[in-house]
This record gives sequence, C-alpha cells and structure tokens, in this order.
Amino acid sequence: MKTLTVFILCGGKSSRMQSEKGLVLFQEKPFIEHIIQAILPITNHIKLITTSKEYDYLNYEKIADLVEDKGPLGGIYTALSHSETEFNLILSCDIPLISTELLQELISKHTSEAGITVFASESKTHPLIGIYSKNIASVIKEAIDSDELKVMDLLAKLPHQIINIEESENFHLTNINSADELNDLNINLT
Repeated sequence: MKTLTVFILCGGKSSRMQSEKGLVLFQEKPFIEHIIQAILPITNHIKLITTSKEYDYLNYEKIADLVEDKGPLGGIYTALSHSETEFNLILSCDIPLISTELLQELISKHTSEAGITVFASESKTHPLIGIYSKNIASVIKEAIDSDELKVMDLLAKLPHQIINIEESENFHLTNINSADELNDLNINLT
C-alpha cells in the first residue's frame, strides 16, 4: 500500500469515562500518545477527528465531524470525506495497547478489493481498528442519513475482509471505556 492516511477518532461525549477518552492517562501517558507511538514507525500522516481544544498540544490536523452526533460512523465518514488517499487506517482513541506489529499485519494483509479490513477473533470483531476505502464514503453517508449507525451493520453491507486473530490477541485491541476497565487493564499488566 503506497499511501495511507491514519485517522484517530477522538470521539465526542465519553459518558462512561467522564473525560476526554483519548487523553485518559495510562502508564503516565494519554491513550492517544500510545496510539500515535504505534503508528509513527508506519507513517506520520496522522489526522485527528475532533473539535476538542484539549488535543491542540498535538501537532496534527484536527477535523470536525461533518455530521454531528453520529458516533463512530460519523467519524469514519468525516475521515473518508477528508482523505486524499484511497486507503485509510481508522483507529478509535481508546486502544492504548495497540502495537505497530498489529497495525503492520492489518496493512500487509489488506487486499484492495475489500472496502473494509478489520481484525476478528471467534468472540469479537474490532471495527474501529480497520482499513477503510475512501470509495465507501457514499455508502456510509446513506447509512447515516437513514440513522443506521452501527459499524457492524455497515460491515455486513460491504465487501470486507476479516483478518483472524487468536483470542489472546484481543487484549492488545481492547478499547477502554470506563475507569473500571482501565483499572482492570492496569491490574492485568502488573
């Protein structure tokens, strides 16, 4: 894949975390910095989907959602609408354990026929760690206009590719949504 843009969905209202999710501290660093650290060996073409001024300390372009309050699907639509590359790595801001190796695996196994490529184990699919083709933006817009906002429903509609992972690998793809989950993560790592 010649060129790839990475978009981090910094999310809107994080009701369960009670704060800006990407800036929650894990091992003394905000989640988003762990994610950026995993991306940088691959590319520095990173953009953030957010309107929060709290991310201004990061030297990356920030883009506001084109359609507000449509959850992750709205963020993906915004990303693809602003992208200048056919393929785009879309990541949520709450996956502090993501590794360069996993991202490289996703990129290297992606086939250009797939509109979306994501990881899945037997128990879980990870739609917010995926490669999304710019060509599917219109399909996403139709879903948003119909208020069909589940990313998994979108996946079912489009030619997609699943990269199978072991159950144990889910740990590195875990998204942290609450203080309890963050606490569990810290316990599991000690």
